[in-house]
Amino acid sequence: MKVLALDYGPARTGVAVSDPTGSVARPLEVVERASTEAGLARLVELVRAEQPARVVVGLPLTLSGEFGEQARETERFLAALRQAVDVPVETYDERFTTRLAGPGGDDARAAAYLLSGYLGWLESRGRR
Repeated sequence: MKVLALDYGPARTGVAVSDPTGSVARPLEVVERASTEAGLARLVELVRAEQPARVVVGLPLTLSGEFGEQARETERFLAALRQAVDVPVETYDERFTTRLAGPGGDDARAAAYLLSGYLGWLESRGRR
C-alpha cells in the first residue's frame, strides 16, 4: 500500500512517499506554509499525482505524550487537509523524527523518517 507522509510545520512541511508496496520511504519535497490556501492546493496536487492509499501526518506530542500547542495546531491543519483530499488521513507520533533528520532539519527527510516508522508499525500489526 502506497502512503504519503507529512511532517507538518507552520512554515515548512516535509513530504515523503512510499513505494507501491509500502516498504521503502523516500523524501519528496517541502511545501511552504501548508496550512494556507496555496499550501493545501500543493498538497492536493501531490496526493493526486502520487495516488496514495492514505496520508499520514506526524503528530508532535510532548515528550511525555501529551498534546501541546504544536499538536493542537497540527489538529487544525488536519481538519483542513481531511476536507481537501479524498483519501484517509491518519496521524502518527513524530516526536523524534525532526531530530533524526540531522543537522539543518531537512523537512522532507524528517517526513521520510516518519513514514519509515509508520510503515514499520503497520507491518508489525500485519496491516500493510
